[in-house]
Amino acid sequence: MKSITYITRDIERALGVDPSPEYHIVANKCPYSETIKQKFPDFVTLIDAPAKPMGTGDLITHFSQNNKPDADHSSLLVFKNTARIEPVAVAGGWNLINPKASLSETVENKISQIEWLGDLGKKYLARHNIVVAKSLAWTKEPFILQWAHGHTGGGTVLISSEEQLKIIKTKFPERMTRRTEFVRGPSFTVNVVVAANKILVGNISYQITGTLPFTDNVFATVGNDWGLTHSLLNEQEIEYIHEMAHNIGKKMNIAGWRGLFGIDVIRDDERNVINLIEINARQPASTTFESFLQRENRSHGVKGITTFEAHIKALQGEQIDEDLILVNDGAQILQRVTRDIQAISPEKIQELQSAGHITIPYVNTMHNEDLLRIQSLQNLMETHTRFNKRGKRILEIITGIKTEVDKDAEPELKDTFEI
Repeated sequence: MKSITYITRDIERALGVDPSPEYHIVANKCPYSETIKQKFPDFVTLIDAPAKPMGTGDLITHFSQNNKPDADHSSLLVFKNTARIEPVAVAGGWNLINPKASLSETVENKISQIEWLGDLGKKYLARHNIVVAKSLAWTKEPFILQWAHGHTGGGTVLISSEEQLKIIKTKFPERMTRRTEFVRGPSFTVNVVVAANKILVGNISYQITGTLPFTDNVFATVGNDWGLTHSLLNEQEIEYIHEMAHNIGKKMNIAGWRGLFGIDVIRDDERNVINLIEINARQPASTTFESFLQRENRSHGVKGITTFEAHIKALQGEQIDEDLILVNDGAQILQRVTRDIQAISPEKIQELQSAGHITIPYVNTMHNEDLLRIQSLQNLMETHTRFNKRGKRILEIITGIKTEVDKDAEPELKDTFEI
């Protein structure tokens, strides 16, 4: 592949392939990133920020001051392109190979996404409408309210009472919202690569969402389990999700998109249909570990290309002749910064590692940001909302409380919400 410099706040995002002469990584200096630099000293640059970790734009500016791109080393890759990053990249002399920020905004924005999807939205989204907040009416049924922007569940509100709705309408009367019927059931995610010659649909993973103690936001994603998919979905449902991902991928392709995006879906267990939840117009956070699992399978003779490798090829305009490597086991769970958990002790991290898990610590401090990523070559879920023995052991280590009784972790409807 052509030489690429991946600049990222958290180095884990860039580790879908190993650093090499053709793939240089620039990231914040922290204990975990230092372990990566020790393995690849010539191909990893770490920046020691004086106060707190730098964002991607600041890292680009800082790195560009002493590293001028040339004809052979000018391609820049980031986790997610934004309107702020684009001019910073241009000022540094870089060729930013991510899709345009304006397209990402159109696709991800919960309001503009409806018009962009067109007939696909009518086909795949749950019943919804766009309305100004002051016009929202309580119909005695819970519903989902979404602002135009939000990530990891931060822009999503479960409205479950008339009093709660009144607070929203009073505080944000003129704000446009997307109102969607409330659906109960398991959710799933799938990563998709748009290449010059094909759409590659990745491996569907069960999405672990809103589970204590890993988050105190009921809509925040905290993990993926690739081993549970075929237990919860039949072949027709899997085929339907693949068709949905492929059709959205074709629309992304026509709009000029290249590389990775992801979709989240939910199975409506009451109506027995699968609905699109959202489109992540960027490299999804699960890409790195999916690619790690694919590389593990390839080491055992499974043929194909990893999702991250396909992402890079697609961004460079190369045709892809191989299929993505299949994954049917493995899981990861993410401890986020919560009101009760702001740090994980070294002793607990060591205990998780002794239990056979890969751990990736972060130095984030803001609420709901990544704190500790825990990865397993085997699945962690027994069924929807219920951990298996390995998952329960992680719970015990994190909380210090032995798990005695299985509890349904699906969030109840409560008069609490995030704004």
